[in-house]
Amino acid sequence: MSRQRKRKGEPVTGWLNLFKPVDMTSTQAVAIVKRLFNAEKVGHGGTLDPLADGILPIALGEATKTVQWAMDSEKEYVFTIRWGISTASQDAEAEVTATSDVRPPREAVEAALKNYIGKIRQVPPKFSAIKVAGERAYDLARGGEVFELEAREVDVHAAKVIGMPGADHSVIHAVSGKGFYVRAMARDLAADLGAEGHISQLRRTRVGAFEAAKAVSVADLQALAEDREGLFAHLKPLHAVLNSMPHLQVTAQDAGNLRQGRTIMLMPHVVEAWRAGRSDEDDRVALALAGDDAVALGEVRAGHFEPVRVFAL
Repeated sequence: MSRQRKRKGEPVTGWLNLFKPVDMTSTQAVAIVKRLFNAEKVGHGGTLDPLADGILPIALGEATKTVQWAMDSEKEYVFTIRWGISTASQDAEAEVTATSDVRPPREAVEAALKNYIGKIRQVPPKFSAIKVAGERAYDLARGGEVFELEAREVDVHAAKVIGMPGADHSVIHAVSGKGFYVRAMARDLAADLGAEGHISQLRRTRVGAFEAAKAVSVADLQALAEDREGLFAHLKPLHAVLNSMPHLQVTAQDAGNLRQGRTIMLMPHVVEAWRAGRSDEDDRVALALAGDDAVALGEVRAGHFEPVRVFAL
């Protein structure tokens, strides 16, 4: 007689707008949240370097099915470039690789930044989580392996100098799409300016709808370890990362059918409301809601909604 596997944790669902501190890995942050909430399944919406602080969206339970939308969402950063020193990792983690007496003035940095706005080609840092032949690039880099990463297209929506504390430092604010690396921007800016430089401070201030002003710190969560109600008050619904997606309101009966993977017929007024919420006429994607509960992601076709990804209760 087979034994039923015992669940490790509870089926907690939702998103957490977490403010990760410096000197903590994204994996460590996930482990802390998993333990505090006694959650069965936890993931994050985009790695944040150990030497960086800021927004690290954490998905629990069914919300892990929407992680890709968090990773693909717009992000904001405030970072400081320390001029005069380049490092192997483009931050303060690795050994110094070059030094220079060149200190670019603010005007030169501002002028160079204009070339980084829009769709650009960027080579990711070798100290990154990108996989090379099945291995993480940062593991290969730390092991002294020789390899190259291919340039990829990324979107930079804005980039400007917001401070110059001294000749050695430039503080920059940037807004980007997915796949953008701040450390790569610092590396390339330094090269364009005939200087050496690395990231001495980095903060991610926004990931999609998750903003720093509304985030909860790891320390504050840990202080609520014995206050389950207070802890769970910080959870946001699983569709918090899908607010920009057109919504469909469905009945309880249709919600039950969708959760069984069945296609449902939509009333004409529901289809019209969905069309009015679209930003692209060719986009067929929609999020089905039953009240405030996310039911399924899918596509609207010929007056029907076809579920692609279903969320359990």
